[in-house]
Amino acid sequence: MVRYLVLVWLCLAATIAYVQRNSLGVAESTIRGELGISEQAMGWIGSAFFASYGAAPVADGMVVAPARLAAGAPAFRRLVVERLGLPGAGARHSGTLERAADDGSGAGRHLPAAANTITKWFPVTRRSVASGALAAFMSVGGAAGVAMTGYLINGVGWRTTFALYALPGIAWAIGFGLWFRDSPSEHPAVEESELAAIRGRSVPLAIGDTVTTMSREPVPWGVILRSAALWWIGCQQFFRAAGQVFFATWFPTYLQQTRGVSVPHSGLLTSLPVLAVVLGSLAGGLLSDWLLSRTSSRRVARQALAVVSLLACTVLVVLAFFIRDTTLAVLAISGGQFFASCAGPCAYAISMDLSGRHVTTVFSFMNMCGNLGAFAFPIVVPALVAWTGAWDAVLFTFAGIHLAAAVCWLCFDGNREILPAAMGVVRP
Repeated sequence: MVRYLVLVWLCLAATIAYVQRNSLGVAESTIRGELGISEQAMGWIGSAFFASYGAAPVADGMVVAPARLAAGAPAFRRLVVERLGLPGAGARHSGTLERAADDGSGAGRHLPAAANTITKWFPVTRRSVASGALAAFMSVGGAAGVAMTGYLINGVGWRTTFALYALPGIAWAIGFGLWFRDSPSEHPAVEESELAAIRGRSVPLAIGDTVTTMSREPVPWGVILRSAALWWIGCQQFFRAAGQVFFATWFPTYLQQTRGVSVPHSGLLTSLPVLAVVLGSLAGGLLSDWLLSRTSSRRVARQALAVVSLLACTVLVVLAFFIRDTTLAVLAISGGQFFASCAGPCAYAISMDLSGRHVTTVFSFMNMCGNLGAFAFPIVVPALVAWTGAWDAVLFTFAGIHLAAAVCWLCFDGNREILPAAMGVVRP
């Protein structure tokens, strides 16, 4: 089936991007020591990526920023500039990314463009599964990045390590650009049977089940921004992303400071919760779509699943504080991340379900909120440590973030669309 090959390409892009995105956390202490940068300054460096990623598109090309970084980053200002440039790694999805810009989601790049692609290539009852696979392979890349980085730094240095991470993006961009088509009907390998299955429930349907197209009509910002569901979806994404970025930034340092582990060991331990996200994302996607097929209720399939998962995460993270053995404590945190990641496909799928013909706009808004959270947390961590004098306070903040995300999921009705049905919202 061609649609599953499309998903493989999207997952591969996510893997490559997250190797780069998560590698700085393990290298942080080495870079900070070599360049004489404070923890607070490194917090701003870690956040710089998310500022530009969430605010506006940067020139495309996965390899630009890391390759320049290999030339040598003399100090704080250069590192901030390089991190600001890295979000240009958003892979160009042919017409999909161009459509994202037309829909007003200039910050789209990889994830909103991928969401738009999933909406076109998969039926409603398979969107959460596809989203779960995408999220899982983000974590595959993240886990590979944190696991490899410590050892590569010891072998070839951090500058060469980042340069090596740039190379796979070149091959991906060439291959995907030659093979991909924005619409299933345009792809020569798609047969009529697959096209019928995709069109059965994946494209927006107007009243009377008339098939419509993804028109480039003006974005109804007034309708979208007045939606309470949109803001609560954005808020839950803010908190979930703030929690998840902990592993890409400060978690290795947290282990080094509180548990006394080495840099390579901290990278290996950090890969455990990231790998748990892989399993949780796949499980959450499968379970969410199964519940949707059985209940036809987004409140059950998307919202209830997300709430229960995030509450379970909160409990396990608090429990980890009281576990003395480092490996067992990290395993408890990893269990929390497994449950927290079950909410990821729910968030992706519900933004697609409720947004009609403006998937990239709504998804980009959610993604922007997530990146605001990811921007804030790396800055808050050193400030919190300085205020409390203890790294352990960060763990309780991490648990509280997931509790707040669960509350956000309770505050809107997932069966009420962000856009009216007349604008082409799909009903399961």
